Amino acid sequence: MKTVAIIDYGMGNLHSARKAVEHVAPDVRVLVTDNADQIREADHVILPGVGAIRDCMHEIRRLEIDTLVREVSRDRPFLGICVGMQALMSRSEENGGVDGINLFPAQVRFFGDNLVEKGERLGSRLKVPHMGWNEVYQSVDHPMWHNIPDGDRFYFVHSYYAEAEGNADIAGRSHYGVDLAAAVARDNIFAVQFHPEKSARAGLQLLKNFVDWSGK
Repeated sequence: MKTVAIIDYGMGNLHSARKAVEHVAPDVRVLVTDNADQIREADHVILPGVGAIRDCMHEIRRLEIDTLVREVSRDRPFLGICVGMQALMSRSEENGGVDGINLFPAQVRFFGDNLVEKGERLGSRLKVPHMGWNEVYQSVDHPMWHNIPDGDRFYFVHSYYAEAEGNADIAGRSHYGVDLAAAVARDNIFAVQFHPEKSARAGLQLLKNFVDWSGK
């Protein structure tokens, strides 16, 4: 039986993520665990995350999850979600500046206190955090986008974003005052800023795609 390990470091929508994966893949064993051996033995691994990046990275380093993530993300499908995606970047400017796991050479930026829309809605004030449904435009043809229309909507909750400009690993873009990386991908790693477990049909399809994905 295929096993999906959701890494438990105390900072993520663990229950929701597990239930969503079990829903789309009832024949798969889903573990929520901080046990390194169980995570190493899993066929697929998910790194979730919510809250402040400083707290997340503190727990990730305290539990040596950073070293484990570098190991298991080399050779099997690996999915980062929300702050779990931001943790994979080089550095976040949140909390005065926090170093990430550095699997992707991108910076995580604050939307700003005076975020305004551009284009047709020029000058309209935007709330931070960015909270709600937003379109995601696919930048690459990837198995994780299977059966998900380009421009489909996903659910976001975040005040910080990974830069899209100059990001060679970008797999999906969204826009909220600025262009942002909604998804990044390299080899067998895929990570998303939105919450697939809260994104209805499109999010469940993405999680199903992840369970079905070979990492190639």
